Amino acid sequence: MSVRLSLKRAMLAAAAVLAWSQPASAWWNHDWSFRKQITLDAAQVGVSSELNNAVVLVRLHEGVFPFADANADGSDLRIVAEDDKTPLKFHVEKLDPVFNLGFIWVQVPKLAPGTPLKLWLYWGSTNAAADSDPKGTYDSEQKLVYHFGESGAPAQDATSFQHHAVSAVAGNDGGLIGGSARFDGSAVLALPASPSLAVPAGGALTWSAWIKTAATDTEAVVYAQRDAGRAFVVGLRNGGPYFGYADGPGPLQETAPAATVADNQWHHLAVVATAAESKLYVDGEFRAQLPRGLPALAGAATLGGQGGVNGAPVEQPFRGEIDEMKISSGAREAALLRLEAQNQGAADKLVAFGIDEVQSSWSTGYFGIIMGSLTLDGWIAIIVLMAMMLYSWYLMATKASHIGQVSKANRVFLDAYEKADGDFAVLHQATAADGKASSRLDLDEAALERMQDSPLTHMFNIGIKELHRRLSSEKKRGGYSDSLSEQSIHAIRSKLDATMVREAQALNKRMVLLTIAISGGPFIGLLGTVMGVMITFAGVAAAGEVNVNAIAPGISAALAATVAGMAVAIPALFGYNYLTTRVKECVAEMHVFLDNFVTSMAENYNDPAALHAIAD
Repeated sequence: MSVRLSLKRAMLAAAAVLAWSQPASAWWNHDWSFRKQITLDAAQVGVSSELNNAVVLVRLHEGVFPFADANADGSDLRIVAEDDKTPLKFHVEKLDPVFNLGFIWVQVPKLAPGTPLKLWLYWGSTNAAADSDPKGTYDSEQKLVYHFGESGAPAQDATSFQHHAVSAVAGNDGGLIGGSARFDGSAVLALPASPSLAVPAGGALTWSAWIKTAATDTEAVVYAQRDAGRAFVVGLRNGGPYFGYADGPGPLQETAPAATVADNQWHHLAVVATAAESKLYVDGEFRAQLPRGLPALAGAATLGGQGGVNGAPVEQPFRGEIDEMKISSGAREAALLRLEAQNQGAADKLVAFGIDEVQSSWSTGYFGIIMGSLTLDGWIAIIVLMAMMLYSWYLMATKASHIGQVSKANRVFLDAYEKADGDFAVLHQATAADGKASSRLDLDEAALERMQDSPLTHMFNIGIKELHRRLSSEKKRGGYSDSLSEQSIHAIRSKLDATMVREAQALNKRMVLLTIAISGGPFIGLLGTVMGVMITFAGVAAAGEVNVNAIAPGISAALAATVAGMAVAIPALFGYNYLTTRVKECVAEMHVFLDNFVTSMAENYNDPAALHAIAD
């Protein structure tokens, strides 16, 4: 983890020039480092009327939320309204940084079908105190909510009424929404006989739960409340949901069973009662009704069958799992039931996630998100490219400095050569390794030292050395020849040509590394991009879910390798073109000097006195 963070910091520091890419918008609290926009579109789930204070589920997974950046206990999570100022009431049912799952319940003040609602999810404050508020999330009509996250312990009521279960059943950590209650027919979950759960005759009530059946029994009771012969029962008959009432001893007045839900899949059941009628909803759709209201009920209720309390046998047991059971003292709207069925199910169409945003600074914003999404292969490609870029910049800087020194030295030599006016002897005395300052040539000690860096000086000294050697080989009777043969002139020119080639090679030394950066950098970046895209889509295939918000960061991070490759190649291309032009200028000066030197040598060194002077 620390190595990865170090790599991130190093890359961000090296790329500070891209800090312009920060998103410009308000930030609710600068103690929080990250945020993400959440969009709730009621029209996507078929809700056609406005809902107030609806409680919405926000389901987090690794495709939409970076769990590593949040506190493990979820204490830094905050939900803020669209104005980015107003915190909303919420509570965290579960946040699992090991399996990268999270479930957050948010109370939304208003949800209208024609206007998608935008919220902000904030996280990333290490000093934040937990602000999860289950009691404040629900309105006063919500009498009971069981999330079933206790795993074998009695279910805990999330509302302010604290109607905790008085018995426990087995749990399943992999329920529909976090944990679920598991029933095998041997036990029921008993609710408390609380006055606040009592229902007056004809009183309003909404009961709902998610169920997943493991067996198709002829009769299975999901929920039952009985009191002195009166009863309210929700059950399954041959897998088909129904509900019924009893005003006293005797059979229930029931609805006909709806289509079977015994398919080992999760289904949402709800019963809404008013004084005039009671309705059954399955997966948010109306299925059956009774033209009457509830009888008066004040007794304890059970979940998962009838009886089963105080050692009594379980009658008509339900076999399967139950999650998110709720009881309200109000008749909830059909639109809300449809919203819950669509939002809380596995295929949530209500909630859409935006990209992760980071509080603006030199190392954050969109660029920080991209760097944070890089995979290992992307880091390897970018690190290699960074090394290439740094070395190419170093090479261009040192090469430009060297060529600049050569150009200045050439100008000093050519100026002295011009003033020598063909007198090779006086110029040779100045250009030798132990050359002396010359008033005639206007050369001081600094100019003499600088002139030693000139390729023209090297060529001139080689030419004088060859001239001396040729004259020595042609001496007669202890003296020197008074002329050079045509063959000797060609030999001296050949020697100067070879010297010029070596000097040009010295000027072009390591320039090939720039061509490697120009041609190889983009291909290394492209390799990193292709591998990053492959890994991103492999992750999507493994997750079994196509989510643009999960794909986008990985794709953008993969493209960062291509950007890095271009960042290597483009400066190297400009630098290479500039340096090669300067090198060509120096080589052109050598060509001109070579022709001038050979011509002057052929013209001037036919005089014996001059020959003796240059030889000495």
